[in-house]
Order: sequence, then C-alpha cells, then structure tokens
Amino acid sequence: MPRVGLVSSTVTAAAADVADEIGLSQLSMSLVAERLGVKAPSLYKHVNGLADLTHRIAALGAVELGDALRDAMQGLAGRDALAAAAQTVRTYVKEHPGRYAATTGASPTGTDDPLAVALDRTLESFAAVLRAYRLDPGEQIHAMRMLRSILHGFATLESSNGFQLDADIDDSFTWMITFVDRGLTAAGAP
Repeated sequence: MPRVGLVSSTVTAAAADVADEIGLSQLSMSLVAERLGVKAPSLYKHVNGLADLTHRIAALGAVELGDALRDAMQGLAGRDALAAAAQTVRTYVKEHPGRYAATTGASPTGTDDPLAVALDRTLESFAAVLRAYRLDPGEQIHAMRMLRSILHGFATLESSNGFQLDADIDDSFTWMITFVDRGLTAAGAP
C-alpha cells in the first residue's frame, strides 16, 4: 500500500530538488527515496523508474519555465520582451539546473503528454518575442532556433562556470541582447 501523502507529484518535486542540488546525471531512485524517507521500491508505486521520473521532471521544468516566461513578458514587445525572456531563461537555469537539464532533449510521448503542452507554451513565448520583429514567416523557425540556442548556450555556460575571462558576465549578457535585437530588427526590415 502506498505511503499516505506520497503521490507521483510529490515524488517528482523531491526528485527535481535533488537533481537541482547534485545534477541530473547523479539522480537515482535511492537518493529520491532517502529524501522522502521511504525505501526505494516504494517509489515504484508512483513512478515507473528513473526514466519516467526524469520525464516527469522535464515536464515540471517546462511548465515552470513556460509560466515564468509568460509572466515576465506580459505586456512587453520587441527588445523589452527579448530581454525579459533572456533574463528569465538565465535565472531559471541558475536556480533549477537539474530541472532545466531534464528538459533539454526531452521528447513528449504523445500530444496529451504534459511535457508536450508545456513545451508548446514555452515555444509560444519565444514566438511572441519574435512577432515584433516582423520576420518573414519562412524565417520564424530559424529565428526561434537561433534564439533558443543563444539563450540556452549563455545560461548553461554561465551556470557551469564556463565563462573564465575577467569581463563582467552581466555586461556580456546585455551586449548579447543588444546584438540579437539588432540582428532581428535588421532581418525584419523591409
């Protein structure tokens, strides 16, 4: 019989916290069980193993990031929306590196998978950033991939201490936003 109060969402939240603390690659069912004060086999009443748990963490991370993007960009357009989205991704990756790592490369199992819904919302936020730049519809997907790649790259490099030069990282971040804004503005110009 499952432990009272222990449900799949509780297991997922605990696992996400552990992944944020020690890294997704170090996550194990035994560490999650220890965090929850149960034996590892009891977790299998709530999740179908580590792969399922990682998928659930990816869905949680995508929902959280999507909500944060929506809230940060509310009422903004153009450079302001770009800067808000970029800062949101940067902050989320710093605060939740394990959850974010789970979202990278995660594939939905179907259209009703919570991960699919959450990823669509996140992509819609990036599409909203790009609307103000009036890009040719054929260039939208390329611009979205570029934007996601740049934000992912900067945030993950920063969170893993990948910037070793003495230059201020915040200055580099601001420079990057200005550079991307100029490029998108030029690409959308008539």
